[in-house]
Amino acid sequence: MKIIFSYSAFAKAVLFIAFFFSTQFIAAHTITGFIKDINGQPLKDVYVLNVKSGTHTHSNAKGFFTIDNVEQEEELRFSHIGYEASSIVVTNHKDILQITLSPSSLNLDAITISNDVETLNVLANVDLQINPVTSSQEILRTVPGLFIGQHAGGGKAEQIFLRGFDIDHGTDIAINVDGMPVNMVSHAHGQGYADLHFLIPETINNISYGVGNYDESVGNFATAGHVDFKTKSYLDESKISVEIGDFNHQRYLGLVQLVDNAHTTAYVATEYLTFDGPYDSPQNFDRINLFGKLHHTTDSGNRLSLSLSHFDSEWDASGQIPQRAVDSGLIDRFGSIDDTEGGSTSRTNVVLNYDMDISDKEQLETTMFYSHYDFLLYSNFTFFLEDPINGDQIQQQESRDLAGFKTKYSYETQLGANDLSLIAGFGLRNDRTDASGLSRTLNRRTTLENIQLGDINETNSSLFVGAELSVNKLLIDAGLRLERFKFVYKDALTETFDTQSQTATALLPKLNFNYEVSDNVKVYLHNGVGMHSNDTRVVLENGADDILPKSYGSDLGTVWKASDNLVVNGALWYLFLEQEFVYVGDAGIVEPSGETERYGFDLGVKYQLTDFLFLDTNLNYAHARAINEPDGADYIPLAPEFTSTGGISLKDYKRFNAGLRYRYIGDRAANEDNSIVAEGYFVADFNVNYDLTDNLRLGMAVQNLFDVEWNETQFATESRLASEAQSVEEIHFTPGTPFFLRGSIQYRF
Repeated sequence: MKIIFSYSAFAKAVLFIAFFFSTQFIAAHTITGFIKDINGQPLKDVYVLNVKSGTHTHSNAKGFFTIDNVEQEEELRFSHIGYEASSIVVTNHKDILQITLSPSSLNLDAITISNDVETLNVLANVDLQINPVTSSQEILRTVPGLFIGQHAGGGKAEQIFLRGFDIDHGTDIAINVDGMPVNMVSHAHGQGYADLHFLIPETINNISYGVGNYDESVGNFATAGHVDFKTKSYLDESKISVEIGDFNHQRYLGLVQLVDNAHTTAYVATEYLTFDGPYDSPQNFDRINLFGKLHHTTDSGNRLSLSLSHFDSEWDASGQIPQRAVDSGLIDRFGSIDDTEGGSTSRTNVVLNYDMDISDKEQLETTMFYSHYDFLLYSNFTFFLEDPINGDQIQQQESRDLAGFKTKYSYETQLGANDLSLIAGFGLRNDRTDASGLSRTLNRRTTLENIQLGDINETNSSLFVGAELSVNKLLIDAGLRLERFKFVYKDALTETFDTQSQTATALLPKLNFNYEVSDNVKVYLHNGVGMHSNDTRVVLENGADDILPKSYGSDLGTVWKASDNLVVNGALWYLFLEQEFVYVGDAGIVEPSGETERYGFDLGVKYQLTDFLFLDTNLNYAHARAINEPDGADYIPLAPEFTSTGGISLKDYKRFNAGLRYRYIGDRAANEDNSIVAEGYFVADFNVNYDLTDNLRLGMAVQNLFDVEWNETQFATESRLASEAQSVEEIHFTPGTPFFLRGSIQYRF
């Protein structure tokens, strides 16, 4: 018998045998497993420690972990904040471990300082558990250093302040919910407009945020930072609640789990809110929210979720009032000059998320989203300055369809003896806005003049790549992001049909370093280039050269676990912004802002006094100036200089939960030469809940506990009253809520 044996076949056989034995050798020292909670849901960022060797790792989004160099009879310990620690002795290297962690009281001792986990986001979610958010206005306050203000009857998106920015309603902060962008490009009221009122607070599972422009996976608007909210995949318990308070405040909430098994969960949530406010003219605020989510985990561990949501609101507003009208006795602090302001808005969202594990080393995350959005707003900031007969009321409106997707691929491998993680992703977003307009109106009934009116079609495509290399205790993260925009506008006010268009591209590099000094200290240096796009109408007016201004930033910071119950974080930072043009939606004009720079520091402290008592504070300083302006005339209006938030909280003590929280913002310049000052304020809030039974909870909350007189939003505005011959420029403000008491009852089942 003749045997034919080729060299190629021999080589393949040798390689197969070598691969087989090498994998068996590795497997003999590698332990893998899954970590879940008592409801069978995966737990992310569980700390897995080899007690003998000190090596450690963390679980991923599906609860999976792998840890190398584990010998037989060695002990693995599993810990996660809010869960009881668990240990297991390894007896068989080939077993795939199934670990279940039970909930327990919060303990800062479970927080780990590691390059594998973003400790500041862990702390933010600890805050969310200790001080649950019950108002959509409070959602963004969970981000350290971020301030908000409402000045349109509760229906308009909040004014946002962060790191020396008056961000308006979202121009320099990127906000996402379940991967869907919240910011609206080329919005009728202002660029980057981010209205979060469609998000029911009790459905939030976790918050992740980043300050600066250092993350290659985040693009447009991430100048001062970004915030990502993830909604719950399932409910720990169903609940209904009723809340009644001063100023005709009523809130009704229902969350019901519909399906709950090992593979599939589904729930619905609804919220109704009405509120008149403390104003002489009731704001008649009325909002309804609907939300539903289906989550499915396949036999292979892939995760699919589909969420549907809708919100609709309408309101009246007393508007911003001039200080001189209050000083003269013409009106009181809660009066109005024009109480015909107000509006209505709605948004319907569909979000599909699919996360799959291609292999143990490869993951693919995909998000698809669609929104239909309507907006109508009536305002009057200057009263009778422009039109002494009819007044200066304006109307802003739009109807928008927003659709897109984004996907991210991750791959983990080795570069020599070092861990290497590679990511790549791309995304597409299209906004089509019909009848985006600005008009002069009378009494919310009559249109006097159309100032701007047209259709906008804006497309943003993006591509990013990144690599993380771990060299001993040093993690190097390098990334590059490409943003491309096409702006199209059809002006309805021109005599002849004309489609205007423009394209632009921005390349944004990132380079970050994280170093574990010890088990308790990590230092980092983050660097990046970011941007926010300009309004389509700005782009077409100014050409391609200045329409995608860049920001250049750096952070030097540390996270220090000073003791088992004390965590301190701090950072020094710098940010430079190029020339940009800003579309002022309230006037339909374009204003240049010039080059600016900001620098400052952040300091945060979280301390656990006892098993149930927590103390925290954040201090934030920012120096913000225009670069090419003379000294004394280089202030950036309304840029916050010094802010602080914090408080003391009681968690799960003899059926009680309580919190005393404060927020402080210092005086700041309201105009470029600081001749007009926006006054700071210190406001404290208090809440307490008591579990009467395992199912029944009674609660009480007080906003502005000490009943201080404060201005929630302030602007330096030139206006003229009907009785005045000349205009006056001074502070115009929306008064902050006085002492405001609410009581609630909640039933859980």
